[in-house]
Amino acid sequence: MDEPLTVLLPVAAVWLAAGVVADGLPRLDRARALRRRTGWLSVLVLTGLALTAAVLAAGLQSAGTTALDRAAAGLTLAAAPALVVAVCTVRRVRWLRAGAGAFAAAPDTPAPHGLRAAAAHPLIALPLQVTALAALGAALPAAGVDPFARPAVTGPAITVAVLGVIAIGVRHALRHNRLAERALPPATAVSARAGRPLHV
Repeated sequence: MDEPLTVLLPVAAVWLAAGVVADGLPRLDRARALRRRTGWLSVLVLTGLALTAAVLAAGLQSAGTTALDRAAAGLTLAAAPALVVAVCTVRRVRWLRAGAGAFAAAPDTPAPHGLRAAAAHPLIALPLQVTALAALGAALPAAGVDPFARPAVTGPAITVAVLGVIAIGVRHALRHNRLAERALPPATAVSARAGRPLHV
């Protein structure tokens, strides 16, 4: 196995696992399960941030073309979404875990729709999944699969990646809005629907 791949593969695996766990949070209908899953997510997020920061810092400190330098160069694209995770997602996951803990006294306590809407907020799953895609994009060339190697493929590959990120964001926003609407009192939900403009 190539040396940069041995560095990048664990980073990509942790971010992918965090993205999958975050995507499943809104489907949990029990407060205790939601609290337990947010605990797993916190561990995965902090591990991903620590690994990413360690690789980037090691690449900055070493001079030359070592495996860490090549791995850090590949991970530079993941630095921006990882920063969003550190600034926004970590705090939201902590709030979500505390909120779920308030309802988790009994094993079968349902998770309120408001809590599930908070779990579906785009700033939880979207930055994690974008970071996972960027880390995976860094690991693929190290594995010998580089979709950006040929100029004829670079443009379509970037377009597909951007459209994929937009589609993920729209999906999270729609799910969040649907759950947030369920959390409203019935009269408020009806008036909110009535106030929407009619699209023909």
